[in-house]
Amino acid sequence: MTDQDGTRRPKYQRIADELRTAIQSGDFAPGDRLPGENDLMSTYEVARMTARQALAVLRGEGLTEARKGAGVFVRSFRPLRRRGIPRLAGGGWAGGRSVWATEIEDRALVVDQIVVSEEEAGSRIAGALDLAPHDPVCVRSRRFVLDDKPVLLSVSYLSAALVRDTPITRPDTGPGGTYARLAELGHRPARFREEIRCRMPTADETDRLALPPGTPVVLIGRTAYTEPGRVVELNEMTLDASSYVLEYDFDA
Repeated sequence: MTDQDGTRRPKYQRIADELRTAIQSGDFAPGDRLPGENDLMSTYEVARMTARQALAVLRGEGLTEARKGAGVFVRSFRPLRRRGIPRLAGGGWAGGRSVWATEIEDRALVVDQIVVSEEEAGSRIAGALDLAPHDPVCVRSRRFVLDDKPVLLSVSYLSAALVRDTPITRPDTGPGGTYARLAELGHRPARFREEIRCRMPTADETDRLALPPGTPVVLIGRTAYTEPGRVVELNEMTLDASSYVLEYDFDA
């Protein structure tokens, strides 16, 4: 097998390509066990290290997961389709619905780690919120778990002077979440901006998201503005890249 440019790919990559195609075509369904190292060694007449590298490629892409003592299986987790525009529509959170409501359907979503604190703003956060350096900010740090799998780390920053002694400073902000509470305070978000980039995770992110080796993360930074243009929230999210499809649907 050769690439379009005529260069020969390493054997482990060609084996991974064939297994990936079989997974994508449905020959191996979610939850199915893939051929093990011994099977691949026999089928492709390769060394154990080559077979191991081929399976590692698929694990790194998030297509498979290793189960100790059982083998390598096609991941059964169904990626979450994040609908970037409908999820932030005011009619949803203003009506008391979560921004997740348009996406999770009947799937089980929990926030299993949440810390709310008041801290001094560093220069970066202060600049993003149009605050003076060292002004106090409310920091809401959360981990979201979907179908028993950690998928998202989220840290929101808001002016402490704006939200102090409101439900926003509590773990449960109530129906509609933070944006509904901001609207009740007279600071309804009217516009959002999201910036997206990707990188490899830190050790802490790998641990908290239970990421397979080689899995990147998607970083989404969302800024919420009121109609007059005041910044009322900065939300910095870290997503398991293998658990998401990012969808943006808008008119030309």
